[in-house]
Amino acid sequence: MALETWLTRTLGIEVPIFGAPMGGRAGGTLVGEVSKAGGLGLLGAARYATPEWVAKETAVARGIGGDAFGIGLMTWALDDDDALLGAALAENPRVVSLSFGDPAPYVERIHATGALVASQVNTIDDLRVVEAAGVDFVIAQGGEAGGHTGRIGTLPLLQEVLEATTLPVLAAGGIATGRGLAAVLASGAEGAMIGTALLASPETIGPEYARGKLIAAGSADTVYTSVFDQARSQPWPARWGGRALSNDFTSRWHGAEAPDAELAAAYDPANPDLGVVYAGEAAGLVTAERPAGAVVRQIAADAERLLHRYAE
Repeated sequence: MALETWLTRTLGIEVPIFGAPMGGRAGGTLVGEVSKAGGLGLLGAARYATPEWVAKETAVARGIGGDAFGIGLMTWALDDDDALLGAALAENPRVVSLSFGDPAPYVERIHATGALVASQVNTIDDLRVVEAAGVDFVIAQGGEAGGHTGRIGTLPLLQEVLEATTLPVLAAGGIATGRGLAAVLASGAEGAMIGTALLASPETIGPEYARGKLIAAGSADTVYTSVFDQARSQPWPARWGGRALSNDFTSRWHGAEAPDAELAAAYDPANPDLGVVYAGEAAGLVTAERPAGAVVRQIAADAERLLHRYAE
């Protein structure tokens, strides 16, 4: 009962854990295994995904974990082409995550299908935008998170958001163990979104070398940078950089202000030293390749044990 929250009651899931919708990493198998373990996996429908990919990966997720799943979209990319939103809604997800931009043009359309709308926020200004748009809950994503994120740390951001809103709040960024989940639940969050903790799981998609690089990395071995977006011609808004594992590419090009063409020529996604592995500051807590379901179950069990101990 220690892990029963608004999130578990509302979505009918067992534990208050979301699997982050990591673009290029969170496909149907990972989503399904997170949901099968009692959480809610979110498919990472990045800007370069296709409606066909969404349909295929959702079928995989449903075959493993049933109908408990969500889909994450990049709001700024929908403003140019909302085909991925249509593809997502056709699959009847329980949650659609619209992050990195103003979700107002899309919330009513999502609610019409019966799905809930969540938005990750990185500042109080972000919170006010998504509140006005009518989202159902928010995810306070701290700068420790892997991939694209803001600059405020999870703990100060979470406290600020909890004080500033009546919406249900989840926490994301740096949460990779039961201690982290217990901490954010004790603070008043309704759950946590985990990403880096799952990146060494065999169910992830992406380059094979990514798991080994993450396992070998420490929590100080990340960099907050936009050079990978520049190298790959990904037009992310300037305010959001991405946290990735440091490598030879970032050592050479981060902060160098090189032309995009030069960065593109130097970038090699097949080379572990020149390709991108987005990961957060919880990297040092990921020390082995473990199935996603086992990760979710252990985080939940350890958090429940800790919260029971402190309640005694």
